[in-house]
Amino acid sequence: MVYMQNELNTETPAPRLRLANSGDALAIAALHADSWQRHYRGAYSDSFLDGNVLENRMAVWSERLAQLNPDCFTVVADIGNSVIGFAHVVLDQDQEWGALLDNLHVTYSLKGRGIGTRLLAHAARELIERHPSDCRLYLWVLEQNRAAQSFYIAHGGVCVEKTTHGPVPGGGTVRVQRIAWSDARSLASPEVT
Repeated sequence: MVYMQNELNTETPAPRLRLANSGDALAIAALHADSWQRHYRGAYSDSFLDGNVLENRMAVWSERLAQLNPDCFTVVADIGNSVIGFAHVVLDQDQEWGALLDNLHVTYSLKGRGIGTRLLAHAARELIERHPSDCRLYLWVLEQNRAAQSFYIAHGGVCVEKTTHGPVPGGGTVRVQRIAWSDARSLASPEVT
């Protein structure tokens, strides 16, 4: 088994990367809700984040994973059958910008251990395999989420637009940045094994 070194110099098993299935809906929804509660505070309403965010995410992920959809895919990272991260991509979402990286979240306690990088690379490889003629990729990131912006820019993404989106779950609007890659092949480094 391959191990990754983290910042505390303790070993964590390397995650297994695979496509999500309907049985992953609850784990993905819980991770997604936790990430929103930690990082979307101040952008999304407290009443939503402290209330039915898990129920909201469960409805979304149950629907997304209920059946195979050729227009999108979700990659999960798991360790010992526990989902510790995921990335969701929607193909051909935008005529100008290409595929949308709609979500990329990693379990909070495991951030900084390369899991997000692995998910991003695996999602890029899946995009290339499914859509080799157009490998453009973009995402929207909250303007307040500087850590996420830094992560994507460090991986070659370019901020190409700033705007307001809404209404968002729970109501209201948010300031966001579009970060884009003209070719996702730049993200698709060989998988660490």
